[in-house]
Amino acid sequence: MALETVKEGNVVSALASTVELPKMVKVKQLLDHSHYEPEEIPGLVHQALDRQEMRERIKPGMSIAITCGSRGVANIAIITKAIVDFVKECGGVPFVFPAMGSHGGATAEGQVEILTGYGVTEDFIGCPIKASMDTVQIGTLDNGRPVYVDKYAYEADGIILCGRVKAHTAFRGPYESGICKMAVIGMGKQRGAEAVHQDGFYELGKMLPIIAKVIFDNTKVLGAVALGENAFDQTCIIEGLLAEEIFDKEPDILRRTKERLGKIYFDNIDVLVVDRIGKDISGDGMDPNITGRFAVPYIEGDLKVQHIAVLDLTEETHGNCNGIGLADVTTKRLVDKVDVDCTYPNVVTSTVLCTPKIPLFAHTDKACIQIALRTCNYIDREHPRIVHIKDTMNLEEIYISEHMLEEAEANEHVEVLTGPEDWGFDENGNLW
Repeated sequence: MALETVKEGNVVSALASTVELPKMVKVKQLLDHSHYEPEEIPGLVHQALDRQEMRERIKPGMSIAITCGSRGVANIAIITKAIVDFVKECGGVPFVFPAMGSHGGATAEGQVEILTGYGVTEDFIGCPIKASMDTVQIGTLDNGRPVYVDKYAYEADGIILCGRVKAHTAFRGPYESGICKMAVIGMGKQRGAEAVHQDGFYELGKMLPIIAKVIFDNTKVLGAVALGENAFDQTCIIEGLLAEEIFDKEPDILRRTKERLGKIYFDNIDVLVVDRIGKDISGDGMDPNITGRFAVPYIEGDLKVQHIAVLDLTEETHGNCNGIGLADVTTKRLVDKVDVDCTYPNVVTSTVLCTPKIPLFAHTDKACIQIALRTCNYIDREHPRIVHIKDTMNLEEIYISEHMLEEAEANEHVEVLTGPEDWGFDENGNLW
């Protein structure tokens, strides 16, 4: 079909159609599966909190604020309910509040909607959910910058922080995503997050514990439940910390979770195909610690990828496309799902404006992948290196192009599951 006769909207597909995609091989990456089963978790949370020092801090009748974030933490509803139950057992009066900075469109309603999507409802957890974007300034840094916390949390008689500890996507330090960040950015709501992000992420690794200390010194943080997950988004670490233990113990929990982080056991990839991205998967939609593609210039990944093709958004991301700007090609299906009102507040707050940018998009999955491959430079076009993953939280079974089969067979971390197979596009050129 001559290019000049192609109907408007199909020109890109026509350009892509000359690219022949290689057959793909399904492989299993051998990652650590050890974790806690959901039915074990309430007892483990109770055990983590059940210390005399913690019980002595929760007096009968005290109102206790419990944080709940927006990062798609595994088993978060079960974990939150277990903390609520422990507080009740001690005689306290618990409530849960959204601690997620500017997420959910920077509105109380949007943040409650996120919690509801995770199963964190008043009926399930057995206590009120108090959501507001109101904050209280509880101190200042040496440079005069204000420090804020959620108004409901500030007015409570005690606060228990709950957060997943893991590698951050935009800065490095002894404290990255975790308890200190939950206190500083999550509990700071939009106003606090904006103040913290004013100068970007470059020094955030250094500043995080400094700001956290101001918060701990000027609020009633009693302690925390620190969580860790394996490469399969399964809970594998549950530790109870007293407030005074957080600074000493969080760095070691971070080290242990980094050891459990999933990875792609192949390098020098021409095209990485990602089926879906979303805020429930990573703050950047797809975890840069996996893809090697970071939104900030001062972190470089170990994985070398020339082009990334992203095909869709998760339902749980509610139209938040943060991270699509790290892709090179996407689909019109994804673009049509974007909710800028949900996406942009968090982006503006973070000051990293590249992450929601819409890349070149195609009308089908096949064309998207073909364009990503066609536009690669200096590659072996007869033997392209393509890796296809569902998302950056599902890395056990992935696909590699047939010419990488010998490499896979020699890799002690990889088990070959199938021979070369066609992609399996439907009549519309999509994978599902």
